[in-house]
Amino acid sequence: MPRPKLNPTEEQRGQVRALAACGVPQQTIARWVGVRSEKTIRKHFRKELDFGALEANANVSNTAYEMAVSGKFPALTMFWLARRAGWPNAPSYTPSPTQPAPFVVAKDDGGEQ
Repeated sequence: MPRPKLNPTEEQRGQVRALAACGVPQQTIARWVGVRSEKTIRKHFRKELDFGALEANANVSNTAYEMAVSGKFPALTMFWLARRAGWPNAPSYTPSPTQPAPFVVAKDDGGEQ
């Protein structure tokens, strides 16, 4: 006897999208929805799987951006510039070591003036 055809509900679509946004593996999402196969999940919930993760990344990126431009989180500002603007993590120059002052010995001319 064939299995009944899956007719996804809006509630299931919302659950799949939320679980995908959190990074839950597709195998686990399939069990949550009540199907055996990841292939079935991909077939019926492709949009939710794709956009759930995309939406989560966009939200986190937006929060990171807001924190970076606020000036309150200099480490995040530096991180943003390094990752997104291509700035180097460290200065690109190498400071030359400073030379000590030459050692000068005063010549004693025997006290003649």
